[in-house]
Amino acid sequence: MTEKEKMLRGMLYAPARDETLLAELAACKAQCQQFNQRAYQAEGVESAQMLLRRLLGAAGEGLRIEPPFWCDYGWNISVGRNFYMNHGGVILDAGGVTFGDNVLVGPQCGFYTSGHPLDAAKRAQGLEYAYPIRVGSGVWIGGGVRVMPGVSIGDGAVIASGVRIGRNSVIGAGSVVTKDIPAGVLAAGVPCRPIRPITAADRMLP
Repeated sequence: MTEKEKMLRGMLYAPARDETLLAELAACKAQCQQFNQRAYQAEGVESAQMLLRRLLGAAGEGLRIEPPFWCDYGWNISVGRNFYMNHGGVILDAGGVTFGDNVLVGPQCGFYTSGHPLDAAKRAQGLEYAYPIRVGSGVWIGGGVRVMPGVSIGDGAVIASGVRIGRNSVIGAGSVVTKDIPAGVLAAGVPCRPIRPITAADRMLP
């Protein structure tokens, strides 16, 4: 079994021992750099968006990502319609990252499917693991949020920059999401935890 096959199966793997993974990493970083350089050049806006679509595994209509943006492979990222990510987004997508429709991601957010063993000897061997992240439709992820390996955020959840949202779930800015978050709740903290359901009364708030 190759290291890439181990990665895709959620097993411990050593990316530095797999020439295919190394080549894909290098190619992805080069594409990210090209996107970041072209995104705000008047003559490069359209080509930058084309670069994004070639970089990502799947993307619906209405895709927009602000530079700088970095990811590991690109092909292991899937975004639905009307996906928006603000400046400074990082997606470590070895385990696969899937976003639903109408997802908004605030600045300086990270989605980390990759992790390392607690055992120092295993880390010294260059071993790591990658577990998928899934973000449902209608989610808002506000500034400075970190989403850890293996997390699912339910449809309609919101990870917000300290503001109140009248519908769906809200997760406070700066949260570290280590466990699944259901839809329709207010959640916050490090680690992020549901605090209460979002109710009809919340829809009346600004």
